Amino acid sequence: MKNWLRTISIASLTLAIAACSSPPEEEETATSTHPVIEETGGAAPEVPEEGTEVTPKQGMHNGEWHAYGGDKASTKYSSLDQITPENIGKLELAWEWTSPDQALSEQNRALIPFLHEVTPLVVNGTMYAATSFSQVAAIDPVSGETKWVFDTESYKAGRPTNLGFVHRGVSYWADGDDERIFIGTGDMRLWCLDAATGKPHPEFNGGEAVDLVKTNRRVEQLGEANMRRLMAVSSPPMIIRGVVVVGSSIFDGPTLKEMPPGDVRAFDAKTGEERWTFHNPPVTGTHGAETWKDGSENYTGNGNVWTTMSGDEELGLVYLPFGTPTNDWYGGHRKGDNLHAETIVAVHAETGEEAWHFQTTHHGVWDYDLCAAPTLLDVVVDGTSVKALAQVSKQGFVYCFNRETGEPLWPIEETPVPQSTAEGEETSPTQPIPTKPAPYERQGAHEEDLIDFTPEILEEAKKIFATYNTGPIFTPPMEDKPTI
Repeated sequence: MKNWLRTISIASLTLAIAACSSPPEEEETATSTHPVIEETGGAAPEVPEEGTEVTPKQGMHNGEWHAYGGDKASTKYSSLDQITPENIGKLELAWEWTSPDQALSEQNRALIPFLHEVTPLVVNGTMYAATSFSQVAAIDPVSGETKWVFDTESYKAGRPTNLGFVHRGVSYWADGDDERIFIGTGDMRLWCLDAATGKPHPEFNGGEAVDLVKTNRRVEQLGEANMRRLMAVSSPPMIIRGVVVVGSSIFDGPTLKEMPPGDVRAFDAKTGEERWTFHNPPVTGTHGAETWKDGSENYTGNGNVWTTMSGDEELGLVYLPFGTPTNDWYGGHRKGDNLHAETIVAVHAETGEEAWHFQTTHHGVWDYDLCAAPTLLDVVVDGTSVKALAQVSKQGFVYCFNRETGEPLWPIEETPVPQSTAEGEETSPTQPIPTKPAPYERQGAHEEDLIDFTPEILEEAKKIFATYNTGPIFTPPMEDKPTI
């Protein structure tokens, strides 16, 4: 068994990879179990005593990386251990890979990548990567040689909304020897490629991309051209039980209250047939619509899943982290708590039916999108192992739930918060505050947080601080002062 140590450069993105390479028949398969954390009150988790039955650490092994977060549970764990603090300074460049985007940029200077945010997959010894222009490449991770490139030509539709030309990656799915790569593109299309050849798979939608705009429920209301300008896909889909679940990015700075909805769509991984749509905002008369006053569910948009998702194959659940509805900073036109915005929602992958939900921010006016896929893990609470979900947030809270039932692992208390004085605004009187774990970052803005290196610096800081609207977490924006 021959070890290899490689440093890889993808355009301006540099990745260091260490792995043990062996013939496929000798490789172990990635375990599908979850890490165990033991709840120990306020103290750090303790390692269970020797002899205690525990679940092996989940994650990827032998250099494999099957999903954006490593695995579908988004554990981001790899067993690779060749790179250490002792040898990190001795790594040598093994090869460089030039993105096919570079040639396009040289031909057309209007095509400018924003960032190289891709996290490549490594499956059965092949690396699969998306580019900023929504191209897809298969690469030999040992030599750096390109196996194939597929150009979705999404850049021909122009610069995607929000961050422009940026993409986080692709998704992998297999049914026996039938291996496929999926990508949602900057022009709102879903492609399915043969993992071996890079060609569109003929069984999926007849070899054509699924157009996510033409089939959107508000395309007639808002107009196809307008919706293409306002929407994109920049994160990889989640695939559970043969169902491809895809979100979207929607323009964050609207000047109108009418915007595309943050619906999550699902398609059959084999045929491309649409399986279901989870509507956000909800359709009038359905669960959650009562939290949108004055019919605002019929025109409010955003509240989308722009980031990545997690999934549990055993439970058949997909976990959707939703963002803020139109507009990020004002909600006078959408009074109410606004489900399922800024909500973690568990849905049954095969039907799209909701299993449970928890709203982390009521009537959001702080841009508190749930900005990352939740991590799935097993937690020992009061001596009992619980299938858990941990959702990080912009607020600095980690919201922890039983991922089967949605029951919080520890109390989450509705707590009174400051109220808005902006004309027409009606913020929620309370917000949910977790009692455990403690916040992982500073919350709110207070005078005692100011730098006090010298008395003079502190006094100057106080004068500047007084010009802003400040207070504890969930202090709402004001009209006459900028808010920290």
